[in-house]
Amino acid sequence: MFVKSLLLLSVAIAYVSADCLHCICMRESGCKPIGCHMDVGSLSCGYYQIKIGYYEDCGQPTKKAGETTEAAWKRCADDLNCATTCVENYYNRYKSQCNGLGMGACQIMSRNHNGGPRGCHNANTLAYWNGVKSCCGCS
Repeated sequence: MFVKSLLLLSVAIAYVSADCLHCICMRESGCKPIGCHMDVGSLSCGYYQIKIGYYEDCGQPTKKAGETTEAAWKRCADDLNCATTCVENYYNRYKSQCNGLGMGACQIMSRNHNGGPRGCHNANTLAYWNGVKSCCGCS
């Protein structure tokens, strides 16, 4: 029974995570590969409007041998699977910064995506979170 409950919980968490990711993607770009745009003094690119530092922090997924970080970042940001992997990696890397705050996974993912590794502590990320929450009803 415990194993069945754990499996059901895992499926529910995966569903909420996919819904949350979709809503972040919609908020950032309408979930389209929109290329790069200047945002707060630096370029933000692709589906999730990822900055180069964020790409480096997420582990530079799909970067090819000999490829520059800048080229890999721009290519990844405009590839939905790669960009989603980057957002998930970034969340997993920094979610511990939000321990003990009583926030759900989607709130942590949204606020850290918007405000950096400690975005969950920044009141300026609340409006962003509220927009994501209204899309998915996530917590």
